[in-house]
Amino acid sequence: MTQTQDPARSRTFSWSDPGINAAHLGRRNGLDLMRAMIAGELAAPPIMHLVDIARMEADEGRVAVELVPQEFHYNPLGTVHGGVLSTLLDTAAACAVHTTLPAGVGYTSLDLNVKFLRPVTVESGVLRCEGTVLQRGRRTALAEARLTDTKNRLVAHATSTCLLFPLESPA
Repeated sequence: MTQTQDPARSRTFSWSDPGINAAHLGRRNGLDLMRAMIAGELAAPPIMHLVDIARMEADEGRVAVELVPQEFHYNPLGTVHGGVLSTLLDTAAACAVHTTLPAGVGYTSLDLNVKFLRPVTVESGVLRCEGTVLQRGRRTALAEARLTDTKNRLVAHATSTCLLFPLESPA
């Protein structure tokens, strides 16, 4: 049995060279870098376009992102795929850590512990994911992220540990 694709259910996107933003990592502190992306001075990273994250806010130790669930986010069960929700949670938690870093310091996620609490569909409305730093030391940082739907119901929660490290000086 062959299915034909509905042209209304098609999606394309483009992105800017991520190396351009990477060149700013050692020169700007994390909050300045995030705010430059939000203001459009620097391009959003490709993952933002891939997942279709609609909006971002950043303050020191806190980041919020929003996503409007769409059919292309669905798994075979007709709900938003857990990987999409995990991407939102990881983005908010890790970017919250990023906002606390001085110029010349980078990070990477060591772990992400996710709890899914309710199914998400297009009927869930705008999803808001807020990440906050719980503790930051010299080598690691702990953050959490809370994902809520339009009715402000908690749909997923995550904690994340990030490894902090000095960046190589730009050549």
